[in-house]
Amino acid sequence: MSVTPVRTPTQAGVLRAAQKIAAILPPTPLLPFAIGDQQVWAKAECLQPIGVFKIRGAWHRLSDLSAEERARGVVGVSSGNHAQGVAWAAQRLGMHAAIVMPADAPQVKLARVAELGAEIVTYDRATQDRDAISQALAKERGATLVHAFGDPWVIEGQGSAGRELATQMEALTGGGPTRIITPCGGGGLAAGLALACPDAEIVAVEPAGWDDVRRSLAAGSIQRVAADAPPTSCDALQTPATWPINFAVLRDRVTAVVVSEDEIRAAQRFAFARLRLVLEPGGAAALAAALAGRVSLDGRTALILSGGNTDAASFARVLAESA
Repeated sequence: MSVTPVRTPTQAGVLRAAQKIAAILPPTPLLPFAIGDQQVWAKAECLQPIGVFKIRGAWHRLSDLSAEERARGVVGVSSGNHAQGVAWAAQRLGMHAAIVMPADAPQVKLARVAELGAEIVTYDRATQDRDAISQALAKERGATLVHAFGDPWVIEGQGSAGRELATQMEALTGGGPTRIITPCGGGGLAAGLALACPDAEIVAVEPAGWDDVRRSLAAGSIQRVAADAPPTSCDALQTPATWPINFAVLRDRVTAVVVSEDEIRAAQRFAFARLRLVLEPGGAAALAAALAGRVSLDGRTALILSGGNTDAASFARVLAESA
């Protein structure tokens, strides 16, 4: 197995990732809108080619592999969004990608990963350890393991969204964000944003019952999600615990808040009605926190609309609740 070298993600790495991504993808829009009497800036990562920010970390990681490593392929582990990022990058680079995905992942995500040509290996989220499965598979094949959040390249790649956001805000307003609100699962995006925008407060938003990062920050050590954690519509944010490489960045730079399922659905409806955007539940978490008053807004607050990979039937049910 090709093991990720032990190194720390850095701001210089974020800047290099941003340059690499700018060479192949246009910036996603930065949309101004109002919540009450405060203007907020929304980074529409749901408009990426795969509908989610995960394309950034996957491209930075896979494009840095040597020719020998590319020939052996990669193994990813994901509920569906990182899977699409790895599959997209692998297809573009002519590599084989195997993705370990939960059997109950949304069908739209399973289908899109398959469309991108990746091999899908399913597991039972309730009874099996996805990290153990992916590590064993990578070892067996001699492939490079590309973790969804616990990888320095992935963290740096996700941070490129912050550099892009800051550049856009500076061009439009003459200054960068004072605060960035972001959905948070394993902490890859939150850590990347912290490295990318050292002068901005980073607020991580988790669904109720899946607030392991919030509890880890409060305890000063990594805490796992409870065994009886409630169901959540935010499949993209269902990570058992953050990793040390992420927590090392998060603990000094990030605060965290929790939103409810009702608040997430309200944010999905708001984004559709006001911004004309489709957001999956996890992708709406930061907006939910802003709308629910969980985070202070100061006119220079930005938030990440991280993904829009939801199936039509589920989204229709959310919209129907306001009817």
